[in-house]
Amino acid sequence: MIGSISLEGLEFHAYHGVYPHERSSGNKFEVDVRVETTISDLAFKDDLAGTINYEDLYAVVKIEMEKPSKLLETVAHAIAGEVLRKFAEARHVEVKISKFNPPIGGVCRKASVVVQRKR
Repeated sequence: MIGSISLEGLEFHAYHGVYPHERSSGNKFEVDVRVETTISDLAFKDDLAGTINYEDLYAVVKIEMEKPSKLLETVAHAIAGEVLRKFAEARHVEVKISKFNPPIGGVCRKASVVVQRKR
């Protein structure tokens, strides 16, 4: 059966940004990740082996968020690629990364990037 696994509103303090001050002091980021996946019958028999473990999915996001990068697109692409690599049953991944209070010279609650990758 095809279904999806999502983690929404993951919060990180990370060091992504073009400007030196963003990379030295960091900022607050929010990540949403949605994975379209094959869910096996095992999951419907209450066996975790039949689906993607939320903890394992979170670990992928956390590891990639810890790697400083200039662009959110780069980070989102890396997360999506690693999800496809780690979880053979994953078919499609959508990653949204939001940076709070981006340095744009005006008031902006958050700026977001969405990347989608599929097998």
